[in-house]
Amino acid sequence: MSLYLGTVIFGFLIGFILGTRIKKNPNSNINFTFTSYVVIFIVSLIVAWQMGPFPFYDDVNISTGFVFGAAGLIAGKMVVSGINLD
Repeated sequence: MSLYLGTVIFGFLIGFILGTRIKKNPNSNINFTFTSYVVIFIVSLIVAWQMGPFPFYDDVNISTGFVFGAAGLIAGKMVVSGINLD
């Protein structure tokens, strides 16, 4: 089993860039806590499992680009705005 690094690297980079562009709306009462980020990541794993690998990729049974894109999105958001552990 070999992991294709192109989808992993570019999925994370695109997710990270998009995560840094997310702005907090001061008029909104929505507050994402650490648990919210964990739930979002678990749901993204389930979605990636249902999507399956990119055609002709035989590394793992999940969409690695989608998983690392979601991880990059969360990481980019946490780098810019920090994480609320409440």
